[in-house]
Amino acid sequence: MTKKPVIAIDGFSSTGKSSISKIIAKKLGLIHMDTGALYRGVTYFAIQNCTDENKNVDMERLIASLPKINLEFQNVDGELQLFLNGKNINKEIRFPQVSDNVSQVAKEAAVRNFLLKTQRDIAKKGGVIMDGRDIGTVVLPNADYKFFMTASQDERARRRFLELELAGEKTDIETVKKNLISRDKIDSEREVSPLKQADDAILIDNTNINREETIELILSYIKKF
Repeated sequence: MTKKPVIAIDGFSSTGKSSISKIIAKKLGLIHMDTGALYRGVTYFAIQNCTDENKNVDMERLIASLPKINLEFQNVDGELQLFLNGKNINKEIRFPQVSDNVSQVAKEAAVRNFLLKTQRDIAKKGGVIMDGRDIGTVVLPNADYKFFMTASQDERARRRFLELELAGEKTDIETVKKNLISRDKIDSEREVSPLKQADDAILIDNTNINREETIELILSYIKKF
């Protein structure tokens, strides 16, 4: 039997990377791994255990505490959900406080190295679709397929705002856009594994196409196996 492919999907926040990767995984019979969830898991741990008196993440304390962090995906009703030290934190990692801090945590080399092995181990057997910020460039440079997703900042802010509204979070679109711009800047300019399109990645701009059309577009590049 042919080994199932390894697919890397990178791109900016609120382009639908995770939800789209999840659907493609289901369609192709692959395992989906949301690497952003891992960084959110570390950030959630940091907020719970490593903050200073001003509630800011103390990076030194976090880095010293990395050996105490055990993150794993478990199958819950057919969906991979994230567990931190045995506790399901799949809902908590989407809280705004985590979103506000995740880019700062993710730019730390020690955190990235800590999570790199986890990600590569999962991909070794093939049959994986992984989404994040540096999958095609750093984590899985030899992936069979690489895609880079983008959309305009206004469109991404609109999507994120609707998402938060549905989750019952009180905010406004300007605050959401400001957070988005700040995350884009941190992700693209960090020294370690910055967000950028791999030379051999296919660019997918979904500013003007919906989720279903984006999925069809990506699938059109993937050969049957």
